[in-house]
Amino acid sequence: MTDEATQTLPTTPEMVQIVTVIGAGTMGHGIAQVAAMAGCRVRLFDAIPTQVVGALARVKDNLEKGVARGKVTPEQRDGALSRLSAAPDLAKALARCDLVIEAAPERMELKAGLFAELDRSAPEGAVLASNTSSLSISEIARATRRPERVIGLHFFNPVHIMRLLEVVRGRETSEETLATALAFARQIGKEPIVVSDTPGFASSRLGVVLGLEAMRMVEQGVATPQDIDTAMELGYNHPMGPLKLTDLVGLDVRLGIAEYLHRELGGEQYRPPEILRRMVAEGRLGKKTGRGFYDWEER
Repeated sequence: MTDEATQTLPTTPEMVQIVTVIGAGTMGHGIAQVAAMAGCRVRLFDAIPTQVVGALARVKDNLEKGVARGKVTPEQRDGALSRLSAAPDLAKALARCDLVIEAAPERMELKAGLFAELDRSAPEGAVLASNTSSLSISEIARATRRPERVIGLHFFNPVHIMRLLEVVRGRETSEETLATALAFARQIGKEPIVVSDTPGFASSRLGVVLGLEAMRMVEQGVATPQDIDTAMELGYNHPMGPLKLTDLVGLDVRLGIAEYLHRELGGEQYRPPEILRRMVAEGRLGKKTGRGFYDWEER
């Protein structure tokens, strides 16, 4: 379906019409799915074309499961899929978009370079958002000539299930950009919180400490990963234990965030334990590689 179909819709801060998602990995495909489900035209782009093919297949599979469970109607599934498309190049991905959401790996040099390109190519009025879970939005914004239009939109995995959206305001983010981000959060059915641009924001800063301490407990033989997770799930009513969540997020991602927080904030609570470094070195990255603290191939 062409973008011309959106021209009858009102262009207001309360309604984002065209969303471009850059990065078709674990987070990118989920962000694309929820935006398409909310009625947005969504273009998904990745520098590796096969990533986009796989992402579109995962979105379709998620929606099919939703229909099978009675959570999604066949009409909602078909509508979302009709609004979601692969962009052949960055220029076409960005044409006339209202909002760009970057979901690239957690490396500042990569994100800064990408935002410099977005600044050159995205429409002047577009909001440029990063899905970073810990990196400085203000530093990312410095790569652009429009830091007032840059904001953080930190989604949680799995995106189509998790209700929270952490909205991170950079030092130069404008009130208008913040208002657009909050309206978009509610448009896609998320519950937003607003945090200032500090290392780890609110969620990663707290969540990483819990996850790293759970790893130290495994390392010291306090209990098994399963029993530690059960303690938090049944004793503290967490929907998912910290080690299972680490497997879902990716051990390499957790290691990168921990190293960043330890470098920026100091404190032994952020120092990555040896068990985490060893598992990453062995390629045990969690669900995406089949093994982490749990054996996902058996599951």
